Amino acid sequence: MYVNLWPGNVYPLGATWDGKGTNFALFSENATGVELCLFDDDSDELRLSLKEKNNFVWHGYLPGVGPGQRYGFRVHGPWAPEVGHRFNPNKLLIDPYAKAIDSEICNDAAIFGYSWDAAEKDLAFCELDDAKIMPKCVVIDESFDWGDDKLLRTPWHETIIYETHVKGFTKLHPDVPEELRGTYAGLAHPAAIQHLLQLGITAVELMPVHHFLSRPGHLESKGLTNYWGYDSINYFAPYSGYSASGTLGQQAIEFKQMVKALHFAGIEVILDVVYNHTGEGNHLGPTLSLRGVDNAVYYRLVDDNPRYYMDFTGCGNSLNVRHAQVLKLIMDSLRYWVTQMHVDGFRFDLASALARELYEVDNLSAFFDIIHQDPILADVKLIAEPWDLGEGGYQVGNFPLRWSEWNGRYRDTVRDFWRGVDDSLGQFAYCFTGSPDLYQANGRNPNASINFITAHDGFTLNDLVSYNQKHNEANGEENRDGESHNRSWNCDAEGETDSPEVLRLRERQRRNFLTTLMLSQGIPMLLEGDEIGCSQKGNNNAYCQDNEISWRNWDLQKANMELLDFTRELINFRHQHPVFRRRKWFQGRPIRGFGISDIGWFNADGSEMTERQWLISYAKVMEIFLNGEGIVTPGTQGERIIDESFLLFFNAHYEMIEFALPYGLNQRGWEIVIDTNEPRFLHPGKWVSGSQTVPVTERSLVVLRLIT
Repeated sequence: MYVNLWPGNVYPLGATWDGKGTNFALFSENATGVELCLFDDDSDELRLSLKEKNNFVWHGYLPGVGPGQRYGFRVHGPWAPEVGHRFNPNKLLIDPYAKAIDSEICNDAAIFGYSWDAAEKDLAFCELDDAKIMPKCVVIDESFDWGDDKLLRTPWHETIIYETHVKGFTKLHPDVPEELRGTYAGLAHPAAIQHLLQLGITAVELMPVHHFLSRPGHLESKGLTNYWGYDSINYFAPYSGYSASGTLGQQAIEFKQMVKALHFAGIEVILDVVYNHTGEGNHLGPTLSLRGVDNAVYYRLVDDNPRYYMDFTGCGNSLNVRHAQVLKLIMDSLRYWVTQMHVDGFRFDLASALARELYEVDNLSAFFDIIHQDPILADVKLIAEPWDLGEGGYQVGNFPLRWSEWNGRYRDTVRDFWRGVDDSLGQFAYCFTGSPDLYQANGRNPNASINFITAHDGFTLNDLVSYNQKHNEANGEENRDGESHNRSWNCDAEGETDSPEVLRLRERQRRNFLTTLMLSQGIPMLLEGDEIGCSQKGNNNAYCQDNEISWRNWDLQKANMELLDFTRELINFRHQHPVFRRRKWFQGRPIRGFGISDIGWFNADGSEMTERQWLISYAKVMEIFLNGEGIVTPGTQGERIIDESFLLFFNAHYEMIEFALPYGLNQRGWEIVIDTNEPRFLHPGKWVSGSQTVPVTERSLVVLRLIT
């Protein structure tokens, strides 16, 4: 074991190997002492006291120590929960800056800083030592042969996002070798990438890959695990459970190999990051890292009773982004994933929590100011989940320039429109055009709107049209968990059915949702598995289902294959036609030779919609004209963009309706290219002109292309 400890350096934090030895550095403002703990192959522990402290950073350098060395910290200081301090040197702590962690956390009484047996549990100091069961941090060699790999910087308006789970996407994939399924290497396998490429995906948005608490006690007692991973305990280390090899520190290399393979295929990598809270939970949670390093610095504590935590997330705690070191931790993490791991962007979970300087959400908070001026993050994709669970936390439309947002209003409005809810037509029109009512006034463009119908949190697309009620019994909470107001419609039969009529309607509704999503202005996000009709059996909160409920089923039946083929054609159709992915807002200006605007709104009889008609509560049909010659923004080289023109007939009514061509356009020839009543694109489609009408099946959408 090693005893030759040099003073080392304050920067960088964490464990940094320089080829000759390793520097260790840990920030703790209120600690009275810090021990670096090294572990050999037999898990025997050597404790070294870090004597050097500068700017609240405790540091030391060990010559000869290199990659593969396992370590952790013990931090000394006051045990005074009443004033916010929870130091306990009996607890081995994960380095907040660790680049790799060797295993998962076991649920045991020893990992808690307090005594379970005390009357007021969290006030009683725990004497149990947890070093034998705690995972260890691993020193790694950060070098990697990236070749000519770099950030792809796919333009926003050309982006198609695919929200996916590293494990669930390939766990059952028959063309991925069994030993690679459910891992970073599995996602990098040619079979997985081929599916994404054939689908037309340009970016995968990975659910959390930061090392997380996978077996919290309340789930482990039910035989369940934290499948989604929204309980981070470190913001630098890729989750070890997605490693195919199990070799110490190998998960970092495997992650880089995955990114390199996806980049080579032209697919960006966006990470879903959880900087709003950690897996340490509330005052009754375990002491794993930040709580033991310096609880009062890293967490938002209740001002007049710091024994307890401010909770804007529903997960027990909130990070203290008011403190400079916490902001530094987040920013260092973001820069690391861009510079060292080559990720192309981030989706920030419950991002409103990060904007809380005091209690109110401030969209000009220090966090956003720092991001805005950071040169490394200046050209990556930034996506906010624009809400949290605190008062005033719903902030859709209020994030600053350069940010895109999960548009929850789009999701809700499109769901309502296609299930026939009154008073949804006008808002649907806003959503279809990129939600200018939310984003235009503050200088943002349509790419501010990340449009989605479904996401990991909620029903899958198949279940959205198959269930009126959630069915979360498998979660062990008596179906109390999960959203109860899903804006879903089961098409008159709850769950699985053999009714041909119901099944046809469900298939049509799935195509309605997908077509609306891909032809709307803004950035479409598709949920993993929706393109093949995956079901979670009505579970809309499958966060704890690390099993066939959540894993994607690749045993495709005829209906699944038809949906996959339709989705592929649909995404390719969007890629081919810039009129559906404009960089700027519609202007509504007259276009020479047409006599109408770049976008036109019409009734089913072909007459132009009036202001009064927008207010009719029961209106559920409309025509939209998109003028391919009305794109005023130039291409990347200043060239004029000209596309074909299209008519879209929307019928969310419960009866078939005959649609007429609008006046002024009825002298032109049109071809029907999409009819969501059909399982495939129409090749060729029926031609329409003059006074001919187009029968649009109840609850369906027809797209016509101008041909003469």
